[in-house]
Amino acid sequence: MYLAGAYTLLAVYGSLYPFSGWTDSGASPTAFLTAGWPRYTTAFDIAINVAAYVPVGFLWVVALRSKLGWFAPLVALAIGSLLSLSMETLQNFLPSRVPSNLDLGCNVVGTLLGSVIGIAWGAALLDGGRLHALRHRLFLSGVTADRGLLLIWLWLLTQFNPETLLFGNGDLHRLAGLAAPLPYSAETFFRIETAVVAVNTAAIGLVLSLLARRSQGRLVLALLLVALAAKSFAFVLIMNGDDGFAWATDGSLAGLGLGLAVWFAASSLAMPWRRALAALMLLLATSLVNLVPENPYLANTFQTWNPGQFLNFHGLTRLASNLWPFLALPWLMMLKGEQ
Repeated sequence: MYLAGAYTLLAVYGSLYPFSGWTDSGASPTAFLTAGWPRYTTAFDIAINVAAYVPVGFLWVVALRSKLGWFAPLVALAIGSLLSLSMETLQNFLPSRVPSNLDLGCNVVGTLLGSVIGIAWGAALLDGGRLHALRHRLFLSGVTADRGLLLIWLWLLTQFNPETLLFGNGDLHRLAGLAAPLPYSAETFFRIETAVVAVNTAAIGLVLSLLARRSQGRLVLALLLVALAAKSFAFVLIMNGDDGFAWATDGSLAGLGLGLAVWFAASSLAMPWRRALAALMLLLATSLVNLVPENPYLANTFQTWNPGQFLNFHGLTRLASNLWPFLALPWLMMLKGEQ
């Protein structure tokens, strides 16, 4: 249930991002329902709007099936449809957003598709099925462990944010619109970038090791590979496919190697020591992220980048990136009570 709720809240944030410039244009908030076909529409736009709501239908069907039975798909479809209708209506008051009946229709189709998938394979995948069994074979049981796995999923989502250094989260000075605290120089940037990547790599490795029952090394390496693939995909989008490995700077690669070495050295420590070290690494990582000087290369890249149809998704990844360390630290404290 909490996973469905969390995704729904993320969808709300992404739909209303950047939450600025609210105004009443004087037009009817529901005029978009009877508008014609949007002038600029691509197959990719349609696919994105459908795919974004597939998890809404799927997760709500899985969450409600035990209580509502075969009524769960209808309720899930209603939740997704009302959510999309509400978001499109509210977008009337945001000058950076354009409400669309096509988007609404795609979202409803996505919810319906997700509901069908939930009916057909929800039980087999999650509720006592193969993925459920795999989850309990590889990871600890309990509500706190479930929340930890949700944090891992959110961490992967943050890697789709191209505005951050590799694995760097918790950038509050950018969120507040403040200038970078340190002037840029190649040497300074290299050192801080190396430190940011190293500390964050060690931190996420330790967090995952606190959840894993077995195969810690394989799980950590698999997680890092998926995260690097996500970061590459983000750079492919902003650079139009020219350089998906723009993240692979000397500082990032050095930080990856150093962070893996720190994680490997700490992986054999007792649980309380790994938990304390993970918290320390997260605090240090967040402090370092907020000291990173402005990189003129990235700044120039983002000046020419228009999120466009990715605005919803960009809002999601930016929120997750800003908040992730501040969600992970309380979780580490809660974990103590269950061990």
